[in-house]
Amino acid sequence: MASDDSTTLPTTALPTTEAEWRVRLSPAEFRVLRQAGTERAWTGEYVDTKTAGTYECRACGAQLYQSNDKFDSHCGWPSFDDAIPGAIKEIDDVSGGMVRTEIRCARCDSHLGHVFRGEMMTAKNTRHCVNSISIKLDPA
Repeated sequence: MASDDSTTLPTTALPTTEAEWRVRLSPAEFRVLRQAGTERAWTGEYVDTKTAGTYECRACGAQLYQSNDKFDSHCGWPSFDDAIPGAIKEIDDVSGGMVRTEIRCARCDSHLGHVFRGEMMTAKNTRHCVNSISIKLDPA
């Protein structure tokens, strides 16, 4: 894939309106990526994937996670304990009657999931809980 800086950014122009995103994404992708939806637990294609490679944003192709940062959290969604530096932005999320930290693609602002800290699941003590439909694996 061609990129602007050989590491993370594809050269494809991004949509500038939600109508343009609706054309680019399937209805299910649009619901999660652009409307901050959540896919049902244990239904995503990457929950149990062990394939080596890089996970990219399904909306824009930006590199987000390395497969060596993926771990089994048994929560029903793919989990990573680290992201590629600068790839993710965090936003306070007070929806659903609780306070959480939403994670979005830093390039296209698409919803990926939420990040949780302090659960002691890995040495990094961080769990990026990501919707499979928000990402796409580029195998190594």
